Amino acid sequence: MKITAAITGIETYVPDYILNNAELEKMVDTTDEWIITRTGIKERHILKGEGLGTSYMGAEAVKKLLANTQTNPEDIDLLICATVTPDMQFPATANLIADKSGIKNAFSYDLNAACSGFIYALGTASQFIETGKYKKVIVVGADKMSSIVDYTDRQTCIIFGDAAGAVLLEPSTDGYGVKDYLFQSDGSGVVHLHQKAGGSVKPASHATVDAREHYIYQEGQPVFKFAVSKMADVAVEIMEKNNLASEDISWLVPHQANLRIIEATARRMGVSNDKVMINISKYGNTTNGTIPLCLKDWENQLKKGDNLILAAFGGGFTWGSIYLKWAY
Repeated sequence: MKITAAITGIETYVPDYILNNAELEKMVDTTDEWIITRTGIKERHILKGEGLGTSYMGAEAVKKLLANTQTNPEDIDLLICATVTPDMQFPATANLIADKSGIKNAFSYDLNAACSGFIYALGTASQFIETGKYKKVIVVGADKMSSIVDYTDRQTCIIFGDAAGAVLLEPSTDGYGVKDYLFQSDGSGVVHLHQKAGGSVKPASHATVDAREHYIYQEGQPVFKFAVSKMADVAVEIMEKNNLASEDISWLVPHQANLRIIEATARRMGVSNDKVMINISKYGNTTNGTIPLCLKDWENQLKKGDNLILAAFGGGFTWGSIYLKWAY
């Protein structure tokens, strides 16, 4: 019997501090109505506290995951962390999360595919299970987006929040778990969405800091247009590839970038709104945290055997979808 990688547990961590639209109105020239109409976001959670970064949130989610699934940290074989806001350039944030969670016998590494990172990591991790090489793999999606958001830029500061989510993958021979995936990327999209400085092309200097080049740079319109078409295309394509009609889909689990992108994707798939996981209003775009946050928020509504389509689009450009059968 074919081995598939099934999600057997999920946990999340969301910081306590809430940044709502009313507070943003005092920081930049914007209004609650303007933000909600364009993005669907009402509030986002922000990680406060000296010395706290992405690994802190990731480790909190992983520790809860290990406890709730009654998994011994020493039995974990591999941990992959999808992030664009690593604690440091090196070591990998995954290494720090593993260390903080008592995971001693695994190897761990980071994966960066912007907002598509979590599903890329899920697809990557599933291969280690399918080959029979590993039995327990953790995938973390975590980002402290507030660390790279310019709170004087009203185009981007309204969008992002901080959060982490983690899933445990284990082998299934009953056909549950990751059934198929489609991933794509197009590096020419870099001009529309990137962080200008802090990498090897433009290392940090007084000049780059003064020019505010260590923040997200985004051209809203081209990114929006590209995201709408690509996220919808790839979600429909994976349905067709697996002979799934819209009535076969229990849930669409979309990356929470923008309410209009989510609605456009659901329309193209022919999936009604009551089958779409949407929580962008309370978390904003947490980049690699969005899809695990959705899965956790809807966990008690998910039934064994439910067909889920996960879809995402991110800077790079990166995009993709996963067809997943829920395992519990």
